[in-house]
Amino acid sequence: MAYRVLDGCICCEACVATCPNEAISLDGGTYVIDPIRCTECVGAFETSQCQEYCPVDCIGPDPDWVETREALAAKYRALHPA
Repeated sequence: MAYRVLDGCICCEACVATCPNEAISLDGGTYVIDPIRCTECVGAFETSQCQEYCPVDCIGPDPDWVETREALAAKYRALHPA
């Protein structure tokens, strides 16, 4: 499942700096997470970095992008070929 930025974002950029897939960008004054690039940090870290470092806990699961851990790992490998 990809993540999304929820209400309450203070645009601190903490999530942008921690995303290994460059999935987070500013769009119209609000940060958004590209579900095509979001792997929940599977393949890079043990925990989702954006969610871990968000100081206001405004990053949560995107129910429109439910994916298995295996699918997330495959997506990470496609984004970061060896």
